[in-house]
Amino acid sequence: MAIIFPSPEWLQSLFDKLNSDERYAQIARNWEGDMCVVIEPSGPLTEQHIYYLDLWHGKCRKTETLKDLFSVKSKFVLTATYENISHIMKGELDPMQAMMTRKLQVHGSMAYMMRNVPTVLDFVRCCREVTTEIL
Repeated sequence: MAIIFPSPEWLQSLFDKLNSDERYAQIARNWEGDMCVVIEPSGPLTEQHIYYLDLWHGKCRKTETLKDLFSVKSKFVLTATYENISHIMKGELDPMQAMMTRKLQVHGSMAYMMRNVPTVLDFVRCCREVTTEIL
């Protein structure tokens, strides 16, 4: 079965991956912070997608598709166009470079992100591994 990014099935697959991946559990064992990922329409994506992920000590406690950002207050909000985030998902754009060049905008503590680069990179690895197809 193809897991298409972005989709509710992709979000569920990511939840399952984060909670079963031993490498992620070890690397992210000290991470404390939930996030919203906002994917702005571009290319074939015609509407905004907002995903909520509650990440805590190497596990994902909850995921949810949101209609807007008003329903939750998360530690981080990551925003990118579909085009930029699909480049990250395909491995064509380094996530840290995307943050530094604001192709992936971070609202929240950039210092915390920078202190936890291995966690950020392994989170992205998990995202890539569950993605079998890009919209």
